[in-house]
Amino acid sequence: MISILLNIVITAAQVVGGLISGSLSLLSDALHNFSDVLSLIISFIANKLSSKEASVSKTFGYKRAEIIAAFINAASLIVIAVLLIKEAVHRFLNPQTIDSTLVIWLAVLAIVGNGFSVLLMKADSKTNMNMRSAYLHLFTDMLASVAVLIGGLLMKYYQLYWVDSVLTAGIAIYLIVVGYDLLKSSFNVLMLFTPHDIVIKDIVETVCKIKEVKNIHHIHIWQLNELEVHLEAHVEFYENISLSEFDAVLTKIEKVANDEFNINHINIQPEFNRKDPKDIIVQD
Repeated sequence: MISILLNIVITAAQVVGGLISGSLSLLSDALHNFSDVLSLIISFIANKLSSKEASVSKTFGYKRAEIIAAFINAASLIVIAVLLIKEAVHRFLNPQTIDSTLVIWLAVLAIVGNGFSVLLMKADSKTNMNMRSAYLHLFTDMLASVAVLIGGLLMKYYQLYWVDSVLTAGIAIYLIVVGYDLLKSSFNVLMLFTPHDIVIKDIVETVCKIKEVKNIHHIHIWQLNELEVHLEAHVEFYENISLSEFDAVLTKIEKVANDEFNINHINIQPEFNRKDPKDIIVQD
């Protein structure tokens, strides 16, 4: 909440200052700050939703809420960046005189405010995609403010007003780079893609080393969120084993899946001489 309030104050100050000074980079920074406010609100709501308990109508609860928030935040970064580049090109072709003193002081204000918010969120950003998306918004905005400060100093002492447009474009390109990586990661989770660090053939080889297992097929692996990785598969056995024997084998599969592949949720369908496709991947 502190970060949200700080960014509301910074955004308001930068909008007023940008309009008065005529600085596009300051207005672009204000726009980015406004997106920070939205992203922080989205992240805050998603964080609260994700802790809600599951129910008969929502068996997974709201565990995907933070992934959706990360996707929205990343997409908004890229959209904002494209708009900034468009405006920067127009301003570069039509440069304007800018009140650099006001730009400098407001950039300093933004650096201090965003820097404080970055420190508040740094720890959580290492373990949570949702918090990382909000952290990236704040961190890139702090860097943008540093660029605006440098631009303000160059305009004040060297009258290089075209720097304002160049800095805006540079900020926008950086937003696209950091936003794309997060957009891709959150998209992969939402689309139920296999986590990039898991090789399905390695899982097959490892599970098939268990002496009772004939083969493992019809495999699905996906992330529910950053903490939960699920494996669903059919396992065929050499013999028609009892339930207690199956439980013993299941415990072995759970152990190797967790220890070697960081898979913490297992759902296995046991089979014996069943006539079904034995391909590793079967299209449902």
